[in-house]
Amino acid sequence: MNWAAIIWLALIVVFLLAEAATVSLVSLWFAAGALAAMIVCLLQGAVGLQIAVFLAVSGGLLALLRPLVRKYVTPKLTSTNVDAVIGSTGIVTAAIDNVAAAGQVKLGAMVWTARSTSGDPIPEGTRVRVDRVEGVKAFVSPADVPANV
Repeated sequence: MNWAAIIWLALIVVFLLAEAATVSLVSLWFAAGALAAMIVCLLQGAVGLQIAVFLAVSGGLLALLRPLVRKYVTPKLTSTNVDAVIGSTGIVTAAIDNVAAAGQVKLGAMVWTARSTSGDPIPEGTRVRVDRVEGVKAFVSPADVPANV
């Protein structure tokens, strides 16, 4: 019985289980290195050669393929809900006055309660940009783009 091959097989399983638990694309390359070392072992290679093949294949795959695979596997995050509103532009539909706690803006198809980020009043019809959202209020500032209303 070839104990070295069994040890390499056990390491392959351990590395694959670690990859399944973490999904970090690190242990996967060590599993491939252990597979290469097991093949060398089955071809009657010396233990030193097995370890060298394991280190070379694992390190090479980790350095060369991980960034490439990570680029295609990592999902692209899309802003949704409130995060999508930040940075968007809209039109003031009711004059914004922080002191009087009044103001509304239309952002896309939705009307939001609005406050001025700077505290200055913003007249109706002004094009504004959303700086942040707190609760149900959009904090806006006048946009550099003139309104076409």
